Amino acid sequence: MAPASFIVRPADWHVDGERLRAIRRAVFVQEQGVPEELEWDELDEHCRHVLALGPGEVVIGTGRLTPDARIGRMAVAREWRGLGVGSAILTALLQEAQNAGCVIVSLHAQVHALPFYEKHGFSAQGLEFLEADIPHRVMKIEFDTR
Repeated sequence: MAPASFIVRPADWHVDGERLRAIRRAVFVQEQGVPEELEWDELDEHCRHVLALGPGEVVIGTGRLTPDARIGRMAVAREWRGLGVGSAILTALLQEAQNAGCVIVSLHAQVHALPFYEKHGFSAQGLEFLEADIPHRVMKIEFDTR
């Protein structure tokens, strides 16, 4: 199979909100069973978001960086997993963090995704905890500012 063609670009909540909500609803609410009221928060309009778009501008993934340097709400459409979309989203969010002057970036990783984040330089911190009834661990990465 030929490599899938997609792009990752910055997104604005006020312009791209419906597209951002659609992929998050598909992955978190419908697929993983996260209650709607836990998925949406007041942070969205203050975050830096990215959108992954496949052929025809179809939304295939997203993620956000909160004002306190936490990556979250990373979601990739099922049929696009394993094709590098998640890595491209994470790379774009880490670049956004560096551009914003962040030194340490954290995230709450679903336990099954720990190896993915470790591959990108994150290290697990503390004990496992439940978030939306899904096991997570805090992970952090520190940029070399020298």
